[in-house]
Amino acid sequence: MRRRDFVAALGVAAAAWPLVAQAQQPERIRRIGVLAPNAPDDAEAQTRFAALRQGLRRFGWIEGRNLQIDARWGAGDTGAVGSAATELAALAPDVIVASGSAVAAILQATQTVPIVFVSVPDPVGSGFVESLAQPGGNATGFMMFEYGLSAKWLEVLKEIAPGVTRAGVLREPAIVAGIGQFAVIQSAAPSIGVDVTAINMHDGGQIERAVGAFARRPNGGLILTATALGAIHRDLVVSLAARYKLPAVYITRYFVAGGGLVSYGPDFVDQYRRAAEYVDRILKGEKPADLPVQAPTKYELVINLRTAKTLGLEVPATLLARADEVIE
Repeated sequence: MRRRDFVAALGVAAAAWPLVAQAQQPERIRRIGVLAPNAPDDAEAQTRFAALRQGLRRFGWIEGRNLQIDARWGAGDTGAVGSAATELAALAPDVIVASGSAVAAILQATQTVPIVFVSVPDPVGSGFVESLAQPGGNATGFMMFEYGLSAKWLEVLKEIAPGVTRAGVLREPAIVAGIGQFAVIQSAAPSIGVDVTAINMHDGGQIERAVGAFARRPNGGLILTATALGAIHRDLVVSLAARYKLPAVYITRYFVAGGGLVSYGPDFVDQYRRAAEYVDRILKGEKPADLPVQAPTKYELVINLRTAKTLGLEVPATLLARADEVIE
């Protein structure tokens, strides 16, 4: 090779070196925080967490390659949720996914980190967003349902157990959603022919005493509203309904899979998959303030025939025909 050609080839190779080095650099790892009020060994919480991971993979976000997930759990303790929120916010992740009662805690911990919330009953009434169409702050996400759904629980209770004339409504009185859900149920009660009583939830012992007191009178049934305490104490509530032979309506399938009578509500696992899209859009530069809060797109009716038989109930054929799943 002539000297002139050698020098030219050397120059071309040198120019290519930065491109080769750039191609060999690993992908930038983005960081996502996940905050849940549940215990880390809660099976349903892990199912939802897995759905979020599955959704993120669909958009090309792979743990260990271009994504790191930091999860914190509240284990049903309000103080623990607050501490976990503060700890997670201090990590300054690119996005935080928070659910249920943990949303208030993470919004107190940070007003700058983008937040995608899931399973929130009333994000506007709770002050999490300015409006559903234009959230306006650092948070957006997926609402649990509209309050009108609460009346449906009373209708289902009366349909599956026509003898019920009294309904104990388990709720958290200190949160906006607890007040809102009970108000809707109470307003629908006269037309359905059922008297409703609020059963305020605070802890396991108090729930057991309150349900026991309600059950002393005949023709009663229960409605467990959407609440973090209800999810945490779901085994207790289902067992109390069985002990006192109270027909009970719940918001989601896992109560019925655990022995509850009937549930009607959104598919929360699907909401976590859908949340992955908002995480992806935020990681690519969009702002939570510009992403509208979304309502559920799918509701499920699930009936446990074994529990109905134990309670001496014959489930109407019309209700069975509408069921998305029947557990036998």
